[in-house]
Amino acid sequence: MGRQLIYHEARTSAAPAAVYELLRDGASWPTWSPVGSFELERPGDEEKEGVGAIRVFRSDFPTGEVASRVQIAELVPDRRLGYRTLSGLPAVRDYRGEIELEATDDGTVIRWRCSFLPTVPWTGRLARRLLGNFVEKCIKGLSEYAAAR
Repeated sequence: MGRQLIYHEARTSAAPAAVYELLRDGASWPTWSPVGSFELERPGDEEKEGVGAIRVFRSDFPTGEVASRVQIAELVPDRRLGYRTLSGLPAVRDYRGEIELEATDDGTVIRWRCSFLPTVPWTGRLARRLLGNFVEKCIKGLSEYAAAR
């Protein structure tokens, strides 16, 4: 049961600061992603949605509703948001993600990387496909919404 990797990339005409602002604002996620609802369970160490903050995202998956608790692990203004899932993803442990923003002449390249370990033998590919589809919808929605703002 090796570590499973997910990677998606998208381009947007929006500036990195505009994309980063959407990522930092958990309440915006249901607007541009498949996330159904957002709740801030715990504020960050130094700011409301800063490092250490715990967000609860509720989303519909083919297996039913999932309420994942996500902790912000790293913030680099206008460049990167790192996170880890504390609970809520069935058959997955040690889920870590990083959303990286790179300025270009005409906007931003968004790179979304995730990795996790499956908890049930032989389920890694299925979990990777389900989570990969979810991340793909997130990055597509983020890039389109940021450009339209």
